[in-house]
Amino acid sequence: MNSNIDKMTPFIVMDVLERANELQSQGVDVIHLEVGEPDFDMPQCATKAIQDALSNGHTHYTHSLGLPQLRETIAQQYYKEYGVSVSPDCIALTCGSSQAILMAMMLLASHDDEIIISDPGYACYSNFALACGAKPVLVKLSAETGFQFDIELVKKAITDKTKAIVINSPMNPTGTILSSDILHQLSTLGIPIISDEIYHGLVYEDKADSILQHTDNAYVINGFSKRYAMTGLRLGFLIAPKKQMRKIQTLQQNLFICAPSIAQYAALEAINNGADEIEKMRQTYDNRRRYLIKRLREIGFTIHTEPQGAFYILADARKFTNDSFSFAFDVLENAHVGITPGIDFGANGEGFVRFSYANSIENITEAMNRLQRYLQA
Repeated sequence: MNSNIDKMTPFIVMDVLERANELQSQGVDVIHLEVGEPDFDMPQCATKAIQDALSNGHTHYTHSLGLPQLRETIAQQYYKEYGVSVSPDCIALTCGSSQAILMAMMLLASHDDEIIISDPGYACYSNFALACGAKPVLVKLSAETGFQFDIELVKKAITDKTKAIVINSPMNPTGTILSSDILHQLSTLGIPIISDEIYHGLVYEDKADSILQHTDNAYVINGFSKRYAMTGLRLGFLIAPKKQMRKIQTLQQNLFICAPSIAQYAALEAINNGADEIEKMRQTYDNRRRYLIKRLREIGFTIHTEPQGAFYILADARKFTNDSFSFAFDVLENAHVGITPGIDFGANGEGFVRFSYANSIENITEAMNRLQRYLQA
């Protein structure tokens, strides 16, 4: 048996979702603010591309790294948005961004190696590291400093076993965008950076740099689930140094063969012709973000740093609880609102709860009304 599996923690947000679905099956009206999934349909042009792919028989294996024309389009997009030159040969299309994270960690780390990860941070990063036999080393982020990395703490965490530093900007669960200065400082530490950029394109204030603007010693994770609302198609991509691409291709060929073909055709069309719909989504998220920040503060939550991207707010709930797990499930059972306990994102997230605004403004309004009544009862 793999002993590292025993060290993995459950993905608590999924436990919340599953209990919420149980309640719904019993006729309870639950409002979901726990799951980070866009409530929009994918761009219409992407839907048509899927239909065309099915009609034209484009349902077979693609090149193991993905459709050449899609990789070329992604390279062009990175040049247009960040001014960085990426070779299409350095891009691998994957079965969701999760596969891209896993392959990057498999490539860089093995048994007893160490991977630096933020606390709080995306719940699955540490478990990916454990799946590779590596040890996750957590570096605390502080609400008081805007959930930015403290470079001195990162330096103290580095040992001769450190093989990668994982960053996520805009960040889940905080919505924080890592500053250009922080990215530059991280890039000078001599450790490969795994940069999860899945929420790029969902930015409301300032701008989000790609790590490739600061270093080539990086593995970029991105995909089509969040920005393009294509979660169920499971399509991500990994940008990696050229010298590592044959190893990545070998992993792909043996473990996954290729990314889903029809999803790749949909993605190609979404990038080329879906901009107007994507921008409408972004503006809608921003309107919800502003409303939810206002309501949460009125209710009594503290928001130390307003989110600049993604579609989450990590709210300080210590006025109401020091046990975010019990609090989240009590809110679900009694107010019928799904939220994610901060402990899901690491010990430093305890006392916080995450709200997703990937839901309609009408549902968010009703959820806040319910939460206010619950807290005043």
